[in-house]
Amino acid sequence: MVLELDELASGIARRGASGASGGPSAPVASAAGSSPVAEKKEKEKKEKVAKEKPTWGEPGKGKEKKEKAKTKVVEEEIVQTPHGEKKDMTRAMAQAYNPKAVESAWDAWWEKRSFFTPDAKAVQGSCESKRFVMVIPPPNVTGKLHLGHTLTGAIEDALTRWHRMCGNATLWLPGVDHAGIATQSVVERRLLKEEKLTRHDLGREAFLKRVWEWKEMNAGHIKKQLQRIAASVDWTRERFTMDDRCARAVEEAFIRFHDQGLIYRDNRLVNWCPYLRTALSDLEVDHEDIAGKTLVSIPGFDDKVEVGVLCEFKYMIKGTKDALTVATTRLETMLGDTAVAVHPEDERYKAFHGKEIEHPFFPDRKMVVIADTMVDKEFGTGCVKITPAHDHNDFKCGVRHGLKQINVFSEDGNINELGGEFKGQHRFKARTTVEEALKKILGCNYVKAVRNGELKILPEFHHQTWYHWLENIQEWCISRQLWWGHRIPAYKVVKPEQKEEKWYTGRSKEEAAAKAAKDLGQKVEVEQDEDVLDTWFSSGLFPFSVFGWPDTENNDDFKAFFPTSLLETGHDILFFWVARMVMMSLGLTGKLPFHTVYLHAMVRDAHGRKMSKSLGNVIDPLEVIDGIDLENLHKKLYEGNLPDKEIEKAKKGQAQDYPDGIPECGADALRFGLLAYTLQGRNVNLDINRVVGYRQFCNKVWQATRFGLLYFGDDFTFPGALRPDLPLAWEDRWIISRLSFCAQKTNESMEKYEFANATTATYSFFLYELCDVYLELLKPRFHGETTDENVLKDRDVARQVLYICLDWSMRLMHPLLPYLTEELYQRLPPSPTKCESITIAPFPVGVHAWRNEALEKEMEVTSEIAKQFRSQKTSLGFNPGARPEAYIRHTEEDSRVQIEKLKSQISRMAAVGAIQVLKAGAADPHGTMRDVVNEKCQIYTKVEGLDLSGEKAKLQKKVTSAQKMVESYKQKMSVEGYEEKVPANVREQNSQKMQASQKELEELQRALQSCGASSTKYEAGHPRAVNPQLML
Repeated sequence: MVLELDELASGIARRGASGASGGPSAPVASAAGSSPVAEKKEKEKKEKVAKEKPTWGEPGKGKEKKEKAKTKVVEEEIVQTPHGEKKDMTRAMAQAYNPKAVESAWDAWWEKRSFFTPDAKAVQGSCESKRFVMVIPPPNVTGKLHLGHTLTGAIEDALTRWHRMCGNATLWLPGVDHAGIATQSVVERRLLKEEKLTRHDLGREAFLKRVWEWKEMNAGHIKKQLQRIAASVDWTRERFTMDDRCARAVEEAFIRFHDQGLIYRDNRLVNWCPYLRTALSDLEVDHEDIAGKTLVSIPGFDDKVEVGVLCEFKYMIKGTKDALTVATTRLETMLGDTAVAVHPEDERYKAFHGKEIEHPFFPDRKMVVIADTMVDKEFGTGCVKITPAHDHNDFKCGVRHGLKQINVFSEDGNINELGGEFKGQHRFKARTTVEEALKKILGCNYVKAVRNGELKILPEFHHQTWYHWLENIQEWCISRQLWWGHRIPAYKVVKPEQKEEKWYTGRSKEEAAAKAAKDLGQKVEVEQDEDVLDTWFSSGLFPFSVFGWPDTENNDDFKAFFPTSLLETGHDILFFWVARMVMMSLGLTGKLPFHTVYLHAMVRDAHGRKMSKSLGNVIDPLEVIDGIDLENLHKKLYEGNLPDKEIEKAKKGQAQDYPDGIPECGADALRFGLLAYTLQGRNVNLDINRVVGYRQFCNKVWQATRFGLLYFGDDFTFPGALRPDLPLAWEDRWIISRLSFCAQKTNESMEKYEFANATTATYSFFLYELCDVYLELLKPRFHGETTDENVLKDRDVARQVLYICLDWSMRLMHPLLPYLTEELYQRLPPSPTKCESITIAPFPVGVHAWRNEALEKEMEVTSEIAKQFRSQKTSLGFNPGARPEAYIRHTEEDSRVQIEKLKSQISRMAAVGAIQVLKAGAADPHGTMRDVVNEKCQIYTKVEGLDLSGEKAKLQKKVTSAQKMVESYKQKMSVEGYEEKVPANVREQNSQKMQASQKELEELQRALQSCGASSTKYEAGHPRAVNPQLML
């Protein structure tokens, strides 16, 4: 059965908010809405097996409860469970679903039982397919989570719970971001608004104390919000981007990048030393020491050239992610490089001696790492690029090591044919173009990771954004003139005074001073930079800083959980955060931080507008979970920093969108609703009213399980599995076939990150197949007292199949509805395979032996007939509890035999009385109304005493529709050139379809004629028949 996404909520609404039609006071076979006589008879029976026979709503009953479709908050006493203790499951189930009661206590118990805290030592060595590690995109500590964050949480928790139930070692690590600019801005505004003070009035230390207080207040609320939406994170590993562990990583990353020349102070303009157009001897050259950057004029080149500036870049070790950083003032000469030299005693590089390296522009050129004493291991990075054809020292080194001499300059000073793509450029122009090309290669490493499949980005339409950003990479200014954040670990020499600023990095002031003293040859005093680092710098380290990098020795968490598996976030921060994590991880660890990136849509309001406080459409998830009236929505606007004018605008928006406030939905319904939206592409236009519909679905799950549990009694224990030789009834074999398909579809959807398909699969099975069909077909099997051994055995089989259905349904829906499914799973009868918690129960997978497509096709025919009977009953005005006699005629013998076999099931599903299967040539039954299922099948319902005007109108519409269908085929087949242009197989299909449509039209016309005759007859003979509710 295919269910369109828009039907998810509307399908529930049609059934009314009450879920099951029957109440707990009527557990016997009487149908809701049945006649008083039938109810009286059932009461007189006083069945002792009442618990075996729960009442399930009759088709059409929801129509009577249309006015009750609005969700009502169920007010009942919630039993308080001591924090961390397991909820008491011996208490009777409540008559109605109450999300407050259902969702209480479970999160604290899960946390206390450490279901979400993996053992790092046990995880070490696990293959990638058996582990799932993910860090939360740390929300800004500035405020509270909104529905966009809730979508992130719903997706990530669904994945985490699914992987955990699949038996994988699973870790979802939580944290919050210090949000430098945003947090400081909020605190400064509040300070000015409430105390008329600026940060400068307080001073740096006092101001930072205020910010830390703000952080503690808001981080606690964020944790509460995550707990309320059932986020199965490991709180023992919670991180904050400014805690000691993350601060250590930030400091180390900055110093390493600075030492590699990737971080530098001020804007770097690459300048190159001149090279003359002719060969000159040493005597002809004047050597001039340049203290620093100097502008010089070069003959033959229009612009002045800056000289005296070192430029650093990397050579990658072939076949690895390792690299050597070299520096030069003549970047264009790297086109002729043939080696990188290191000192033979430099311990940092001994492992690379003799290793091949890769030239970024000439990958086929043979280049090696050589060990030579010419290198000063204390200078720069200790690595020197070797260009034998363009430097005297490099020439001598090349001779010693037998290196090839590659001259990349022509006599006029331009790049020659050996310079590859730079051929024809002036050597000083080439300095700029080579630099730009190297910058692009820096981005290219991360572009390649996506192109070659090492890094997956889903959905794939985001690839072009990734390529666009990284193929046009720009320098990143990482300093911010703020007080809140990671202070830059760079120190300026202040004494003795320097002609030019001298800066040194260090993990402490003393370390930086020691570096400066060694470099300058005298004792110095230093002062730390006042600026802080861009927030994205620390966020870019998050996938490995949280596990203790750079202290990786004897670090079980780092060994077990890094690299992570998945990064899930919104597509709006693909470059701001995702790309920087990839860059920084490759640069500092040599590894990708994750192998897959899943980017979800952005949440907008029902009108497609971005969430904005001034529009009043920013909704706290707790307001949907607990419900809130309009007055309190308005009050919350005053808690922020909105100006009065903006508050009034927001109040108008709230009044328009939520005139009656937001009804209580619960966390499960909110999560399910958000996940059902995830196929909408780049944006999700969230309508809170649809979430209310999913709350009604939760009620349906509650009621169905509650009544299903009555069939088990007190002594039932599930044996652990269905035996292959179990004598299953027809409906048993059908339901486990559909259950297997649901499991298969749900797993496929989770694997492909198609969460909306997972909601559809589980919703459709539980609502349309388990509730609407199977539970109805069970009723006759449990009806009445009996000592018949065969009946008792059949009931035991039915109980086992029902147990499987409920157990699997709970487990399949658990990643989507965690609280409700845990509550109901705990109430299932005992079984040797039942787990302490559903969170660690195995996730069901499809069972091939259960699938039975032939039987499913039988059910399709059966359901189609039953649906037509129910529709006819409604249009004829039958009381929902009425059970008129019915007849079925089918022109095919095999189908007639099949229908004869299944007529009791059809009767139950159609809510009609006894069914008689007519022979193909038999006359129409007297006193009946005919309807057409298809061109081969007609149904008849006893209609004596009923007003047939409604059925006549319905049949007339069907006749008109069928006439249009026949006419459309005729027009299609009469088009000029039809016989010549349309393939023979298509013409044959059209011909068959037209014949079937023509036959169906004829049957409908006969039914309409019959309806007219019957209507005239019954109107004349039964003056009371005009009342559509009258039943004879």
